[in-house]
Amino acid sequence: MLFGIDVGGTHTDAVLIDKEKGVRAYTKIPTMTNDLLGSIRAAIKEILSQEKNVKIERFNLSTTLCTNAIVQDMLEPVGMLVSAGPGIHPENFRIGEYYEIIPGGLDHRGTEISPLDLDYAKEIVNRFLKQGIEVFSVVSKFSPRNPAHEEQLASLIKDRAKFITKGYKLSAQLNFPRRIATAYYNSAVWPIFVNFLDSVEDCLKEFNFAPKINILKADGGTMTIAGARMYPVESIFSGPAASVMGIIALCDIKEDAIVMDVGGTTTDIGIFASGDPLIEPENVRLKERPTLVRAMKVKSIGLGGDSMVSIKNNCINIGPKRVGPCMAVGGDTPTFLDALNIISQECYGDKEASLRGIAQLNENLSCVLDKTASEIVEQGCKILKKEVTDFIDEINERPIYTIHEMLEFRKIEPKKIYLMGGPAKLLAPYVEREFGLPVIVPDFFEVANAIGAALARPTMQAELLADTEKGIITIPELGITDKISKHYNLKVAREELKAKMEDYIKREFSWNLDIKDIEVIEESSMNMVKDVFTVGKDIRVKCQIKPGISEGYEKGVRCICNR
Repeated sequence: MLFGIDVGGTHTDAVLIDKEKGVRAYTKIPTMTNDLLGSIRAAIKEILSQEKNVKIERFNLSTTLCTNAIVQDMLEPVGMLVSAGPGIHPENFRIGEYYEIIPGGLDHRGTEISPLDLDYAKEIVNRFLKQGIEVFSVVSKFSPRNPAHEEQLASLIKDRAKFITKGYKLSAQLNFPRRIATAYYNSAVWPIFVNFLDSVEDCLKEFNFAPKINILKADGGTMTIAGARMYPVESIFSGPAASVMGIIALCDIKEDAIVMDVGGTTTDIGIFASGDPLIEPENVRLKERPTLVRAMKVKSIGLGGDSMVSIKNNCINIGPKRVGPCMAVGGDTPTFLDALNIISQECYGDKEASLRGIAQLNENLSCVLDKTASEIVEQGCKILKKEVTDFIDEINERPIYTIHEMLEFRKIEPKKIYLMGGPAKLLAPYVEREFGLPVIVPDFFEVANAIGAALARPTMQAELLADTEKGIITIPELGITDKISKHYNLKVAREELKAKMEDYIKREFSWNLDIKDIEVIEESSMNMVKDVFTVGKDIRVKCQIKPGISEGYEKGVRCICNR
C-alpha cells in the first residue's frame, strides 16, 4: 500500500491507498506550524486507528518546509564561491552575505581560458569557516560543459563543511544567474530540511515502518529521500504540485480546465490545456530571483476558508490575513467559510457558531444576516474570478508549456472548473454561478493533495552534452563524464541518455520504468568548424520522465466526478 502525506500551512492531509480498494483510510488534521513532525505523527496515528496491520510499500511526503523557510528568511548563511568566464560579470548576481568571486574561467565549450586562483580560494574558504559558515555552494559559469573548476573549489572544502552544492549538478542549462540563485537556496535550506528528514525517518521507525521514502517535487514528481538530501530546493511549491497530481488521479480531465484548491489560508489555481497541466520550465522565482527549478504553473492567492472577514469604512474585506480556524470549528474570528456555512445547504462544523460570528459583522452593516453572508461569499467569488482571469490572460500572452509539450499558438479557453479542498462542496454552487462554468467536486476532495502526493511517480530531466572534437560527453544531472569516439552521433546520444536515465530510476527508486516513458524534448547536432574545416560535432539531447500517476492505481482512486 501507499501512504501519502501533504503537510500544508493550515492542515495536514494523509491517505492510505491500495490498488484494489483505492483509498482505504484518510484524515485531515490541523497543522502544528511549530511542530510539523508532530503533525505527521498525529496523521499516521489517525490512519492506523482506521486500518490495522498495514504494510507500507512507499511513503510519499509533500511539505511546505523549504518554501516557508525561504519566505520567512529562516535561511542558513551560505559560503558562495563563484568563478566566471566571457560575458556578464558575476558581481551582477551577488546573493547572500558571504559571496566571493574566484578569478579564473571557462569558455562556452568548457575550455579553460584562465586557471582558478586556488591560493585565493583557500584564503576565502578558511575565512568563511572561521566565521562559522557550515554550508557552501560552488558555481562556475560554464560548468555543465566542464565541471573541473567547481570540483576544484569543492575539493578545498571537502570534509570541512557539512554540505556543498555543486552548480553543474543542478541542471545542464547554461543560465549563470539562475544557477547561482538555485545553488544558493539549495544550500541555504539544507540544514533545516535534512534535520526534518532525519526526524521523519525516526518517526516511521517508531511505527515499525520501513517503506521507501520519497519527497514530492515542484514539478509533480518525486525524488528519493537521498535525492532530497542533495537537492532540497526541488521540494519548494510541492503543495500546489500535490493539488494538481491529486486532480489528475481522481478525475479524467480531457478539456481546458481550471483547478482550484481552496485551503485554509490560500487558494492554489492551476490550469489544464486539453487535459494536461501547465508547467513552468526552469523559471520558478524565489525572492524575485529566477531559478532552475521546474514547477507546475500554479498561482496562489490570499483567500482561503479561514481568511478573516472584517469591515473597514462600511465595506466588507476578506483576507489575506488568517488568525485561526473558522468559528464553525472553534475559532474566535468570523471567516469566509463561516459565511459560506450560513447560506449553504451543506453544513460544516457548528453552524450556530458561524451565525454568531457573522452576526458580529451584521451589527455594523445593519443588514439581514443572510444578506451579509451572501455578500461576503459573492465578493470572495469575484476575487477568485478576477485572479483566475488575470492568470489565464497572462498565460495566453506567451507560449504554453504542458507536461508533454510546448504549445506556441494555443489559447486557453476553460470549459470546466475542478474544485478541491475543505470548503469545496460548500463553495461549488457559488463559483459555478460566478464563472458560468460547470464545477466538479471529486470524491475525497478534502484530501486530494495527499492522494496526489501518494500516487506521484518519479520525474526527472537530464541533458547529454557531447563534443566529438574533444571526445567527451557529460550528463550533469547524473554526474556522468565519459569519453566517446569521433563517430559519436545524435542517434547514439539519444539512445545512451535514455538508457542512463532508465538505469538511474531503476537503481534509485527500484522502479521498472518503461523506456517509452522517457521522451526527447530537445535535441540538436551542429558541426564545429575551424579554418573552413569541420573538426567535430556539438551534440545535445534533453530527455524527461514526465509527471504522472503510479501505474495500476488509477482504477482504485478514479471517481465519477460529481458536484
